[in-house]
Amino acid sequence: MDLIKVENVDLGYDNHVVVKNLSFNIAEGDYLCVVGENGSGKSTLMKTLLGLNSTLKGKIEFAANFKKNGIGYLPQQTEVQKDFPAAVEEIVLSGFQGKSKGFFYSNEEKNMAKDKMQKMGILDLAKQSYRALSGGQQQLVLLARALCALDQLLILDEPVAGLDPKVAQELYEIIKKLNTEGVTIIMVTHDVNTALKYANKILHIGKSIFFGLTEEYVNSETGKHFKDYVGGCENG
Repeated sequence: MDLIKVENVDLGYDNHVVVKNLSFNIAEGDYLCVVGENGSGKSTLMKTLLGLNSTLKGKIEFAANFKKNGIGYLPQQTEVQKDFPAAVEEIVLSGFQGKSKGFFYSNEEKNMAKDKMQKMGILDLAKQSYRALSGGQQQLVLLARALCALDQLLILDEPVAGLDPKVAQELYEIIKKLNTEGVTIIMVTHDVNTALKYANKILHIGKSIFFGLTEEYVNSETGKHFKDYVGGCENG
């Protein structure tokens, strides 16, 4: 069943179009990686799916049982966010803010937060200051927070940016495990090789647009050109 269907959409801001005539669908259990050149509109797409931006044209349809306040979101981190002065458990619990009915977290929410921290292997850090953690630990905290928010869909925008390769690989494995457990994933990444390894579908936006199965992308002109482009950037 399709959770999200995007049809002939133009994306942008202040009437400035960054993506034209975009169409794709997300089915339950998909792992979709969004790739493309810098400035192609990947983050704009994520903000539009989250309801933070409006479409300039076209429509986005959500499944009847889809809860828009149940999207788990892991945004790109800023330097200010990395220095946030709060305890780990406070940040993880804040994932429930969009769902909580009162001013205080329920015992059920507190237990769920502990479960998500346990799942991420950070329960022993619950009382520690977020700002004192390593970059990889901070991302695990934010992922646990996103898991508290989600019902069906997890959106990640460059989740391994700034992490060393070993930590990045560990985070990718955690995300893949979540997908195998039934979480639908949309991930923006510059790491096309990782996208090809883990995702079942690829959405490429930029000078050309491609949407389809990962193996189809590998054999497409768009995919071949982008892999050469990324390789050239890395070697240059």
